Amino acid sequence: MPDGPSIVILKEAVQLFKGRKVLSATGNSTIIDKERLINQKVTGFKSWGKHFLICFPKFTLRIHFLLFGSYSINEQTKKNPRLHLHFSNGDLYFYACSIRMIEEDLDLVYDWSGDVLNENWDPRKARKKGKAQPDQLVCDALLDQNIFAGVGNIIKNEVLFRIKVHPENTIQSLPPRKLTELINEARNYSYDFLEWKKAFVLKKHWLIHTKKTCPRCNIPVIKKYLGKTNRRTFYCENCQVLYNPVKKPAKKKARKKDLSV
Repeated sequence: MPDGPSIVILKEAVQLFKGRKVLSATGNSTIIDKERLINQKVTGFKSWGKHFLICFPKFTLRIHFLLFGSYSINEQTKKNPRLHLHFSNGDLYFYACSIRMIEEDLDLVYDWSGDVLNENWDPRKARKKGKAQPDQLVCDALLDQNIFAGVGNIIKNEVLFRIKVHPENTIQSLPPRKLTELINEARNYSYDFLEWKKAFVLKKHWLIHTKKTCPRCNIPVIKKYLGKTNRRTFYCENCQVLYNPVKKPAKKKARKKDLSV
């Protein structure tokens, strides 16, 4: 599933189609009325987290790439695109993705302040949303798109390693300064991700994601599928602090039967 930075890269790459009319719309999607797209002029492209938005005068097309979705520009790279938009100056293809139309004003649909790469990002709101779910694991909180729209699994793992926080901490267990670090680094690392992705050097900068050895401690990295999201998680048990170790309930001693009567 593409992270928010990848969607921003797509948004920048398709600006050549802004102001152009859709001359034809084909593909195997049966959810949307493709005929409605024909002769409609693209007024702009937007992104919110992992949602790619193609804006038309009276509606918006929302693309979500799910786990295995992809796109291509001016060249069909896979069979059976979900949607193929043909313009006078090129073609846009989407594969294995979810597509739907949004009729409402986007400002009523999306909270732009929740997108870590949006200029209106508000860390105070993220803190409030996080603290409203005090028992949520931090590994789940970072993937919660209502709190950190655009953050994906790679960013989650790298952020927690950067700030030395164990993924099985709950939100309420984090010291206030660590919660602040988590919120700030979710945005900071997303911008680093964007820069490295554009330069095709993203994997070179991974510190913990998919690694076998911790670069700080030189000991084996732990790999587990954690939280409600059950996503692949890489972490170091030595340098990533667990502030709320789970305590197993003490076993009750069995009472001996009184056989004296």
